[in-house]
Amino acid sequence: MEYSNKDILIGIVETRMPYGKYKGVLLCDIPSYYIEWYKSKGFPQGKLGQQLETLYEIKINGLEYLLEPLKKKK
Repeated sequence: MEYSNKDILIGIVETRMPYGKYKGVLLCDIPSYYIEWYKSKGFPQGKLGQQLETLYEIKINGLEYLLEPLKKKK
């Protein structure tokens, strides 16, 4: 299933990690090293995987500022 870029970005600031070390933490607040660990192990399938992969690209490219307006709308 394809998700729009808008849906993925909104999901990054509204979705909480459903399991693991950072269970319950908003995806946008998960530390970079954990996202990098996921990259090395492989992102999960589905929407969560797309969100984490997008978040990885945002963080490694220093684009976190793109999420700030979305965080303020919550």
